[in-house]
Amino acid sequence: MQPIFVLVHSPSVGPSTWHPVAEHLTAAGYQVRVPSLLNVGAGAPPFWPRMVNAVRDDLRQVPAGSPLALVAHSNAGLFLPAIRSGLDHPVTSSIFVDAALPARTGPTPVASPELMEFLRPMAVNGRLPRWTDWWDEADVAPMFSDPMMRQTVIEEQPTLPLSYYEQHIPVPDGWDDHPCSYLLFGPPYDDLADEARERGWRVAHLPGAHLHQIIDPAGTARHLVELATTT
Repeated sequence: MQPIFVLVHSPSVGPSTWHPVAEHLTAAGYQVRVPSLLNVGAGAPPFWPRMVNAVRDDLRQVPAGSPLALVAHSNAGLFLPAIRSGLDHPVTSSIFVDAALPARTGPTPVASPELMEFLRPMAVNGRLPRWTDWWDEADVAPMFSDPMMRQTVIEEQPTLPLSYYEQHIPVPDGWDDHPCSYLLFGPPYDDLADEARERGWRVAHLPGAHLHQIIDPAGTARHLVELATTT
C-alpha cells in the first residue's frame, strides 16, 4: 500500500511552501495532506501540542490503517516524534527536509542559545517579526524564483511569540524505530545531514537554498518518493 504523504511545514512559514510539491506528488498518483500550522503560535505555551493536534485533525478523514510518510521541513523536524506518537495511523517513514533534528532521547530545545540571542532584540511585546523579516534581502531573494510565490509565502507567514522558540519539545523513547531519512538542500544544514548519516539514516542531496522545494518541486517530490518507498 502506498503511503500517504503528510507534508509538515515549518511553523515559521506556511503551508504554501509545500503546495507545489503536493501538486507533483498528486500528479504522480499519491495521496497528500498539507496540514496548516498557522495558528500554533496563538495563545499561551506550550505550543507543541497544537502542532500535534493540527496534524491529527487534518488526518481525521484518513482511514486509521493507512500508512503515512511524515515529511518535515526546517523547524518542523523537531516535532516529528511528538506528531508520530499522537497519531493513530502507522508511520512507515519519516523524512527530514533541510530540517532540524530532534534529540535521540529527551526533550529537544527549539532554539540554541545563539539563536535566542539573535531573536530576543527583535521581539516587540513578546512577538517576533515574520521569519523573512529577520534577514537581509540578499539572504531572502535567492530563496525565491517566482515573484508571485514569494508574495504568497511572505504574506501568509505568522508572527510567532518569542516563547515559541523558548520551548522544549518532548521526544518519546524509540521514536526512530522505523525508516528515517534526510533530504539536504544546503548549508547550514549540511552538519545535520552528517548527523543523520551517523544515525544510520539514508541521506539524499538536492542542492539549493532553504526553500528549494518551491524552486524545484518536481525534484523534491522525486526524492521524497524514493526515500519513502525504499528502505
